[in-house]
Amino acid sequence: MKNLKGLVILFILLLAVVLSIVYLLPYLQKERNINIEDRKSGLEMVTKNYAAAIDSSAAIFKVSSAYLKALCMLECGGRRVFEERFEPHVYEKLKQVKFGTLNNYEHVTQAMLEDANDDALKNLASSWGPFQLMGYKCLLLDIKVKDIRGENAIYYGTKWIEMTYGDYLKSKKFKDAFHIHNTGRPYPTLGIAKTHDPEYCPRGKKYMAYFGEK
Repeated sequence: MKNLKGLVILFILLLAVVLSIVYLLPYLQKERNINIEDRKSGLEMVTKNYAAAIDSSAAIFKVSSAYLKALCMLECGGRRVFEERFEPHVYEKLKQVKFGTLNNYEHVTQAMLEDANDDALKNLASSWGPFQLMGYKCLLLDIKVKDIRGENAIYYGTKWIEMTYGDYLKSKKFKDAFHIHNTGRPYPTLGIAKTHDPEYCPRGKKYMAYFGEK
C-alpha cells in the first residue's frame, strides 16, 4: 500500500513537470525571443516601426498620414509588441446579441455571431493592432480578427477608419476624428471630451504637428 501511494505521488509530480514543460516553456521562450526594441515607445518608434506602412495605406485610402501616425502613438506608443485590451462590457453586449436578448450591438447582429464560441467572443471584445481596433470591427470589413492584428493591421485599420469617419479626416476635422476613434462620436459641441483620457484629442493634435500636419 505504501509503495502504491509513493507511485501515485511520483506520478503526480511527473505530471506537474510535464505540464510545466508543455505550457510554461513556450511562453518563456516567446518572451526571450522578443527584442527589447519591440517594447520601446515614442514618436521616433512610430516612424521606425510603422511609417512606411502608414504612408502607403494613407495614400491608398486618401487620408492624412500624420493623423494615422498620431493615432498610432496614442494607441500603442509606436511599440511593435504590446498587449491586447479585453473589454468585459463589450463581451457582455456581444453575448447578449448572440443569445438573442439584444437585437444588435454597433451593427453586429445575431447572424454574425452564430458560429462564434466563447473564445471568439472574447477576441471580438478585445482591441488589436497599432490602432487598437475592437475585434468586432472586423465584421464590417468582412475579415478575421487575425487580419487586424497581423502584418496587414495598418492596411485594414486604415480601411476601417476611412469607411467609418473618413469624411471627417478629409474635411480636416481632426479633433472630431480622434474623438470618434476613441468614443464612437464626434467631439461634443457642449461640455467636455468623453475620451478615457481628457488629453487624448489635444495630444493627438500635438503629435500630428510633429509628423508634419500644419
